This record gives sequence, structure tokens and C-alpha cells, in this order.
Amino acid sequence: MKMRSTEPFVRKYLPKSRKEVIGQDSAVNEIVSFIKNYKSERKKALLLYGATGTGKTSSIHAVASEEGLEIVEVNASDFRNASQIEAKAGNALKQQSLFSKGKMLLLDDVDGLSGAGDRGGVQAILKLMENSRYPIIMTATEIEEGNGRQLAKKCRIVEFKKLDYDSVFIILKKVCENEAINLNDDVIREIAYYCGGDARAAINDLQSLVSIESELTVEKVKEINERNKKDSITSALKKIFKTSNLNIALRSFDSIDEDSNEKMMWIDENLPKEYSRKEDISNAYYALSRADVFSRRIRRREYYRFLVYINALLSGGIALSKEKKYSQQVDYKRSERPLRIWISNQKLSRKKSIAGKISLKTHQSKKDAIKSLMPWISYIARNKKNMELINAEFELDDDEIEWVKKMLK
Repeated sequence: MKMRSTEPFVRKYLPKSRKEVIGQDSAVNEIVSFIKNYKSERKKALLLYGATGTGKTSSIHAVASEEGLEIVEVNASDFRNASQIEAKAGNALKQQSLFSKGKMLLLDDVDGLSGAGDRGGVQAILKLMENSRYPIIMTATEIEEGNGRQLAKKCRIVEFKKLDYDSVFIILKKVCENEAINLNDDVIREIAYYCGGDARAAINDLQSLVSIESELTVEKVKEINERNKKDSITSALKKIFKTSNLNIALRSFDSIDEDSNEKMMWIDENLPKEYSRKEDISNAYYALSRADVFSRRIRRREYYRFLVYINALLSGGIALSKEKKYSQQVDYKRSERPLRIWISNQKLSRKKSIAGKISLKTHQSKKDAIKSLMPWISYIARNKKNMELINAEFELDDDEIEWVKKMLK
């Protein structure tokens, strides 16, 4: 058996090339385009933004490695004024690169630049952008407020979206294979599911889990992941469901590090268990539906100022929906709906994949293959010899063969 490394997995498995960056093809192509066409770019800096763990910094390193560029990396939050930024970044950009085709400046976390005590830091960065002979790429979590917003006006913007379950699963699966970690795919999916699109957190969770548990099951992963998180979210739900005081309700989510969609799912799952009067349930779901409307407007129009309305509806709106407090104790649980939807989509993707192979051989559309041929294939595949002929004819992979077998049961 391969000896397992003690080095942090997040460092060990940083992408070495852009092909190794999972789930961010469009964003990575934007980085490559900016670097290659830097001299003709109208805006002289690229600003990557998105949630932590989506691959912003690692993508930059992967592209730089492929292009043979030296990286001058500066974390903007470590500097408090213009002179410090100029001393570190400005001087480095003035020097010729000795061991590579060129260089680039990476300014990480520019939205965290000294907070209120900026003292010229943003202006120093803008000056670097004007005078630099080399590409400047910055990262930020948020570009709607503060320094991120100021810099965004002068930069080419690229969004790194939260990774989907499939992408995080692929990343974790690769780590497991390289580290000789024998985990069931369902366990890996469970770890991927709980990370909320943060690949870095998922890899850290994987390393932590395998170091403390000799045998991991889906139930064990759920138990460990929920242990700390559940205590905080359930205490917030208790305040909302059990209080009629608006001020208490409005502060209930203050210390909860969850996005609004996650809060909505927790409330949606547990509201019918807590409220029993029809009027209370109706009022509460109306508040929840209004929060969902504002959430959709944020996604479609980027009106982030609506976040305050979402929080008010999910806390005060739900709390004041009831006529009086309920005395019964409820064991609050997280919604399993997203995981069920994801599993369903996985099954559907295999079905479409099989239909695609059938359509190529039979010269018809996938839709017609699913409707007219797949029921017959499922029927004749009950015979073992027929199953072998079907596999050979349509060149099904192991997952697709398993899907057909399950359909026969």
C-alpha cells in the first residue's frame, strides 16, 4: 500500500497546469487570454472574484507555470499604505525576470486591503496598473463594496463561480486515488456536498476525516460535519421559531456563517414541524417566498442590497408569522433535498450518456433513443448474453453498465 503523505493535501494537489483546474474552464481561458494579449488590453489589470475555495489563486499559478512566467505574489491585506505596496510590488515589477519568459504580479485579497485604514493603498495599486510592463492579476471575494468596488471599475472582471458537486467530487476522487484512500463514492460525494462549493474546504475535510476515522461511512461523515454546524444553526432556528420579539429574531443569524439559500433550506425543512396552525404556516411561507424572490433578483440582477431584506424576512418575518409561541420541542434537521436532486441528476446524466451512444449507432436523436429504444434494450438485456452484446455494440463504460443493471431490478 502507498504510504500516505503528511503534507497538507491542499498544497500537494495544487493544479500544475490549467487542465488540472476543475470546473472553471471559462474563467481560466480568460486568464490565458489576458496574459497573452496584455499589451493590447484596454484595461491593464484582471480582477478575479468569487467565494473562497473556487480556485482563483491556484488557477493563476497553473497558468503562469504553463506560460513560463515568474509570479510576484503579494497579499494586499498585509499592507497598510501606499509606500508598503510600492516597496514590495512596485520594485519587483521594475526588475527584469532572470529565469522565465516574463513575470506577472498577483495581488491577493484586494478587498481586504487594510479596511478603513487604507491610506492610499488603492491609489498605489491603480498607479502600478498604469505603469506596469507586466500583467497584474488581483483576487477578491467581494467586488460590490469597499476596495473591491473601487478597483473593479478599472479592471477586466472575471467571476469564479462556486463549484458544483460534480467538480468537487472529481477533485476529491483524484486525491483519494493518489493517496491510496479507499472510500466509497457515496462517502466522497457526501464530503463534496457539505463543502458548499469550496474545494479547499473539501480537501481539508477529507484529510481530516481520514486521519481520525479508520472506516468512513456516509452516516459517519454526516455526523462529523454536522456536529459543530448544527449546534449553531439550530440555536438560531430556536430563537426565530420560539420568540415573538422582533429584535431577538433579527439578530439570530448574526453569528451564523451560512448563505441565504442554506438558511432558507433549514427553515423550509423545519417550519412545518414547528408551526401547526394553518394561519401561522401560511404567513411563514409567505415570508419565506418573499425572501426567495429577493434572492432570485440578486442572482439575476446582482442587486446585493436586497440581502438585508432576505435576512429580515428569514428571521423577523418567520418569527412574527405565528400568533403565539409553541411549546413543543423539535429536533431540527437539515434538508436533504439538494443531495436528492444531485443524485437524481447523476442518474439522468448516465441515462443521457447511454442514449447518446445509442443515437450514434442508430442515427436518431437522443430523445428518440430514450423514448423508443431504451425500453427495449432494458428488456432484452435481462438475458446475460444479450447484455454482453449490448455492451460490446454501444461501448458502455462501467457506470453505464451498472445503470442498466439497476434498471433491470
